[in-house]
Amino acid sequence: MLLKTRAILVVVVGTVMGLSLSFSGGLLASRSPIGDDEKATEQARLIAEVMQRVRREYVEPVDDAELLEAAIRGMVSDLDAHSQFLDADEYRDIRIGTTGSYTGIGIEVHDEDGIVTVITPMAGSPAARSGIRSGDRIIAVDGTAVESGNLQEMMSRMRGRAGTKISVTVDRAGEAIIHEMRREVIRVASVYHELLGPAYGYVRVNQFSETTARELSRAIDTMQDESDSMLEGMVLDLRNNPGGVLDAAVDVSDLFLDSGIIVSAEGRTVDSRFRRSAHRGDVLDGAEMIVLVNHGSASASEIVAGALQDHGRATVVGTATFGKGLVQTVMPLSKGRAIKLTTSRYYTPSGDSIHETGITPDVFVEDTPGFPDMSLTGVIDREQDSQLVAAVDRLQQQRMMHSNAR
Repeated sequence: MLLKTRAILVVVVGTVMGLSLSFSGGLLASRSPIGDDEKATEQARLIAEVMQRVRREYVEPVDDAELLEAAIRGMVSDLDAHSQFLDADEYRDIRIGTTGSYTGIGIEVHDEDGIVTVITPMAGSPAARSGIRSGDRIIAVDGTAVESGNLQEMMSRMRGRAGTKISVTVDRAGEAIIHEMRREVIRVASVYHELLGPAYGYVRVNQFSETTARELSRAIDTMQDESDSMLEGMVLDLRNNPGGVLDAAVDVSDLFLDSGIIVSAEGRTVDSRFRRSAHRGDVLDGAEMIVLVNHGSASASEIVAGALQDHGRATVVGTATFGKGLVQTVMPLSKGRAIKLTTSRYYTPSGDSIHETGITPDVFVEDTPGFPDMSLTGVIDREQDSQLVAAVDRLQQQRMMHSNAR
């Protein structure tokens, strides 16, 4: 075995044994120290054996660093379906998703079989101002052709420092068009809103980032200004929303609640055990609410739907949600890397865990294929989207009931 590889394996074995000794003296003090140490030592030897065999006999040469990173990825991902080791690029993408901004040119793209097609340029972005259109196919970045082998690299290259130049070549109806522009800080919207009528509003949230609650509050203000009165009802569309930042879900729920628990969580550490409660103030002043959900609604979406449902603040319409009741904490590591680790289980105000069960809607309405549009730029369909139709009908019925009661 080469000296370099031997040294790496010694470090691996030493690290595993060191962790074992630490655990046996602390967290695992109640177990037999000798048995735990022997088991950890045996597993460390196994790691060394496997690395040696792979490095020597695998069909292609494998770099030692790649082997060790693969081992780390496997260790974390084997814990559950949501824990993950993040390299520097993956960690950067996670931060973009949670902060709601990044530096780039502002386009939403779709990749299929190595072909990158522009879904839409974001309004006011460098891409939009340069003339890039929906349907354009990106074929080169800074003169380097986009191919299946370098796709991720090309996508990363479109990001960079604000103010730096970039050249993007697109194919439009067989004509190659070069767009020169400068990168800017791009604010990623997570909320789309639209008036359904003089008295009703529609808001779609496609993910929960640090800016979502502010965006949602502004959207409601805008709709009330446009209707020149307080809204009498609102549809909050959380369909196909995979979640995001837990505190953002708490803040969104708090917009519509005056008091009570929003979510609680239990874990092994002090930080992983918490309870979040609502503060006085309802931006809709008690107006009727419908929350639309489906099987694609997960995690933070389920926190919002569960809180509003348990407090009787909203009627939940649609299909059962995904059922992800686990909280992941992103923990930074050296050299820009991180791990996303499951640290808590969360519970709705009623004390229920929705993990692997989901939120059951108050009114079941089956999905209509194709709805909602996955892009925030897509318009809503008030006739073909059966769940939205049911939500609007429900709002109108509740308004009539309240009017008759008065």
